[in-house]
Amino acid sequence: MALKDLLPGKLGFGTAPLGNMFRDIPEAEALATVEAAWNDGIRYFDNAPFYGAGLAEIRMGEALASKPRSDYVISTKVGRLILDEVEDVSARDLGEKGDVFKYGRPNKIVNDYSADATLRSIEDSLKRLKTDHIEIVWVHDVAQDFYGDEWLSVFESARKGAFKVLDQLRDEGVIKAWGLGVNRVEPIETLLALENNRPDGFLLAGRYTLLDHERALQRVMPAVAERGLGIVVGGPYSSGALVGGPNFEYAPATPQILAKVAKIKAIADRYGISMKAAGLQFALANPAVAAVIPGASKPGRIAEDRAALNELVPADFWRELRAAELVHPAAPLPIAG
Repeated sequence: MALKDLLPGKLGFGTAPLGNMFRDIPEAEALATVEAAWNDGIRYFDNAPFYGAGLAEIRMGEALASKPRSDYVISTKVGRLILDEVEDVSARDLGEKGDVFKYGRPNKIVNDYSADATLRSIEDSLKRLKTDHIEIVWVHDVAQDFYGDEWLSVFESARKGAFKVLDQLRDEGVIKAWGLGVNRVEPIETLLALENNRPDGFLLAGRYTLLDHERALQRVMPAVAERGLGIVVGGPYSSGALVGGPNFEYAPATPQILAKVAKIKAIADRYGISMKAAGLQFALANPAVAAVIPGASKPGRIAEDRAALNELVPADFWRELRAAELVHPAAPLPIAG
């Protein structure tokens, strides 16, 4: 089934913040945020064992336990097993994102993309999520930002293990779709070039945003669209940089990024539109994009995202961004012609 047909709406909920990303989020606040998303009409929730070493899945399972399971769609990820054993969180080697989940659970995280680990990961996720099925499974982080020069050998182990298992589970109807959940373009390019794997789509975080879209635009969006696959865009606000936050790609934003944000904001302010509207509507204008999933750690953020999606943005705003070379000349914009 095409990703666009499977996803209920263009706005989903990215649950990384529920895993205590960057801060220790009180349980009540986390549950209230999921409830706010539900009340807003959001019915697609993306999760991962990695988010707080299982914490995000546990919280989401709790928050959605009373909702009719046929009313919503879950995606989660494989590639990392969460053990009962506890480890020193500060000693974890998590590539570029070492401190992102330091407030999560201290359970040991093991990277494993084999067939057996994939099946075990899904079983464990079902328990944490308190459900009996998962619609979409993404293979998580088989990319340079986590594995550096080793990423291709990790990708290869996923090709022999996770990809084959997920192909089979999808063909058997156990899951409805699978693909990669990554923060880099190259793994998607690599998978699309393989002959014997049949992904349904991809979750691409941070790489198709107003601040960073050139490589994805040239390397993967046309190939994804041509094959009738879909992209879920994660991190549409570039870790908050687009909306005035200090971080880009989970690290302090560079002066160049901050200068680009300031230029876009000056134009947005002149037209009286929000930066969230610019970010979400830019991502959704690409025909390959099936949905956007901004993360939210406070209930009030959900209403902001929904308002941004529905905000009327004048065509001249986009034309001015193009003229100022703040978007790539080939990037589809939400205007006719």
